[in-house]
Amino acid sequence: MKIVDLELYHSSIPLHTPFKTALRTVTVAESIFVKITCDNGVLGWGEAPPTHVITGDSLASIHYTIDKVIRPILKDAELSSYAHIFTQLEKAIVHNTSAKAAVDMALYDCLAQAANQPLYQYLGGYRSQIENDYTVSVNKIDQMQKDAKLYKENGFDILKVKVGKDSADKDIERIAAVRKAAGEDVLIRLDANQGWTAKEAVKAITKMEELGLNIELVEQPVPAYDITGLKYITDHTTTPIMADEAVFSVHDARSVLKMGAADLINIKLMKSGGIHQAIKIANLCEAYGISCMAGSMIETKLGITAAAHFAASHPAVTRFDFDAPLMLSDDILEGGIHYVGKGNQITFPNQPGLGIKSVKESYLEVIENERSW
Repeated sequence: MKIVDLELYHSSIPLHTPFKTALRTVTVAESIFVKITCDNGVLGWGEAPPTHVITGDSLASIHYTIDKVIRPILKDAELSSYAHIFTQLEKAIVHNTSAKAAVDMALYDCLAQAANQPLYQYLGGYRSQIENDYTVSVNKIDQMQKDAKLYKENGFDILKVKVGKDSADKDIERIAAVRKAAGEDVLIRLDANQGWTAKEAVKAITKMEELGLNIELVEQPVPAYDITGLKYITDHTTTPIMADEAVFSVHDARSVLKMGAADLINIKLMKSGGIHQAIKIANLCEAYGISCMAGSMIETKLGITAAAHFAASHPAVTRFDFDAPLMLSDDILEGGIHYVGKGNQITFPNQPGLGIKSVKESYLEVIENERSW
């Protein structure tokens, strides 16, 4: 099965409600879509959103990387040699992980279709259904309480609450209010998005422990570069600490794990550069006896479908954060993963690959490239 074409598209879909974290506010989900065509007619799809404040990737950089750097690697490439292709993909350019991820997931879509298996089965088939959480954006306290109540009513037993935008004392007040609104039977995990210092984090987490707020975990409390601070928090609190922005690659994961700087790691395809590298991180975590979360940026159901297939395939991935498509004003795909009810459970299609039947053309704008094929 040989690659014969690669096409790029720009997509843009408004969110029905602004997504607010300590790093940014998002109102529109923009992405570069990739379509790979093989000589047997198989089509593979991938997605890369620009997340400037986390990956450093922009629409322009994603486009350039795929069109100018990766396209020549894929020209007439034979997918039976996919290990060689993924190695070339990783070495072709440093960073630019979102662009790599989009191509990686399209390649895996093709490979699983050729094997006539859904991708999660092709990758190992560890589980066929996963439980999803929903994110409570950082807002005024009364709004966060309303959101928490609504998501609980919609069937979500796990809430991921954003903090870190202003003072740690204010965050304690927020979480106490959210816990009161959600009740004791809802699992609450926090994401500070690098918004605290190490000492602020220890103070805030310790206070929440004393108040009995029963927080499952705290994600990336300090800046990504502050691994020493991350370890300080892990060593001085009993609440599990999860590394997110601190871990892009398997090398980052190894450093964090060797130091004992975190209790868990959040794997995102847009950070790792795709499924191939994400599997390496998950394998390393499994070897260290560390569990993982699989999450995402603000992506459409295309990117989330690929991430969910990876997550379902690996035993080290025990937590799932795939609510981004539920925040969009429309679904761009026919096919892909299926959100049960309001979205608290995710199941997988029986179709091979990612299970994508079609993409709504109304949301796609063809990007004209200097086509070399």
